[in-house]
Amino acid sequence: QLQLVESGGGLVQAGDSLTLSCVASGRSFSDYVMGWFRQGPGKDFGLIISISSSGSTTYSRDSVKGRFTISRDNAKSTVYLRMNDLKPEDTGVYFCGADVSAQVMSTGRANWWGQGTQVTVSS
Repeated sequence: QLQLVESGGGLVQAGDSLTLSCVASGRSFSDYVMGWFRQGPGKDFGLIISISSSGSTTYSRDSVKGRFTISRDNAKSTVYLRMNDLKPEDTGVYFCGADVSAQVMSTGRANWWGQGTQVTVSS
C-alpha cells in the first residue's frame, strides 16, 4: 500500500502563490506516475497536472499551463505543486494521486490517494 499525505493548502488572495507537497510512504515512490487532482466547489473533479515516474515528462490542463508547475524528488518521496497567479476558479480540494499508468490517470483515476488539502482563492 502507498500512503500519500498532502500539505500546504490554505486561504490566499487572487494573484498569490502557493506550494502543495505530497509525501509518499510504503512503496517505491519512483515506480509511480504522480498527479494532482482538484474537486471544485461544484463537485467537478479531474486531473490538473501530472508527472512521470522519472520526472522527465509532465502534463498540465490548459487552464493551469504557465501558472502551475509539478516537480518531484524521488529521494524524498515527495511531489510538489507550485501554483502561481492563483485565481478564484482554482479554489477546491486538491488531491495527490499515484498510479503506474499515466493513461489511467488522464481519465481522473488513480490507484492511491491522499486525503486532500483545501485551497481557497479569494478575489
